[in-house]
Amino acid sequence: MAREEGFLQRIAGRPDVRGGRVPVSLHTRIAWVRSQWTAIVQISLGAAIAWVIAHTVIGHEQPFFAPVAAILVIFAGAGGRRQNTIELFFGVSVGVLIGEGLILVIGRGWWQIGVIVALAAMAATFLGMRGLARTQAATSASLLAAIVPVTSGNPAVVRFVDAVVGGLVGLAMALLIPGNPARRANRDMQVVLGSLDEALRQIETALRLGDAGPAWTALQQLRAAQPAITGLETTVANADEIARYSPLRWGQRGHVERYVIAIRDVDNAIRDTRVLARRVHTMLRRGERAFPGIPEAVGLLQLSVGVFADDIAAEDAYDEARRQLIDAAKLATRALPDAATINDAAVVAQVRAIASDLLYATGWTVAQVDRAMGSAQ
Repeated sequence: MAREEGFLQRIAGRPDVRGGRVPVSLHTRIAWVRSQWTAIVQISLGAAIAWVIAHTVIGHEQPFFAPVAAILVIFAGAGGRRQNTIELFFGVSVGVLIGEGLILVIGRGWWQIGVIVALAAMAATFLGMRGLARTQAATSASLLAAIVPVTSGNPAVVRFVDAVVGGLVGLAMALLIPGNPARRANRDMQVVLGSLDEALRQIETALRLGDAGPAWTALQQLRAAQPAITGLETTVANADEIARYSPLRWGQRGHVERYVIAIRDVDNAIRDTRVLARRVHTMLRRGERAFPGIPEAVGLLQLSVGVFADDIAAEDAYDEARRQLIDAAKLATRALPDAATINDAAVVAQVRAIASDLLYATGWTVAQVDRAMGSAQ
């Protein structure tokens, strides 16, 4: 229900400060279509090709499930892992086979639909299918029992072959006409990096003003960014599979690999920034003042994040970011007063930890980061 409401809200528009709706612009709606252009091409070609193979090549009179299976595998599996897409293919095929097999025995009717759906779901569960794959098995079986007429020949075999043809065409479309994996990974990475950039900006403001409020805001923003981080992990894993298995995207394997390597370090930087925000909030809330140099150090961290704004694989821009990160660690360490409090020391430690995380994200090895951090004493 929540997902459905979210979809309706996006269609209706976003809420304004008065609780009304701001209409979505034509430009935004066109952007929605463009973002799904690859999937639209996949399903249109997939449905047509599946019908031609089942009808013209194999000779089935009503290959209803060939285009349906192709569309289900492509659209329901869009953005999913290769394993999930394959499971969807088997889910549709199993549902069709069980549905038609049972219809031959018990016929069609209201109670037959219940029995067929139950047995299809049980079979899918027994075979280890989950989520959408199990749903598609039950849906395919119920569709057959409800509206699909019996064809000439053996209906169970005919429909099963149609589903297999459609599913294989759907899998082929996913491999032969894939989306741009690097673009998808970069799009989701920028959302996460934008949250990190804004949080560091808020923390710097808190330190400069001696106000705990912005640090608390930063902490809440980073906590709210967790779904985006989880989504990024899925997107990068999907992009990696596309780059490895789709011939058209083999040239992007090295590009996508940079995201695979960087995601763990960016996630660590987010976690360490949450700790920094909490420490700064505690320090300022208790009346402690930031010592000179630490706001500037956090500012350097924030500037370095901006280097990733275009593409995290643009390694030619990393030299400046690395210099800023090392300078941030150096400035924070050397500014630590002799009579430092526990919070002072913790803030410096977190600045150094974030700098290390982001240096790893630029592709540096453990030895290189250790040398850089050693020079920043």
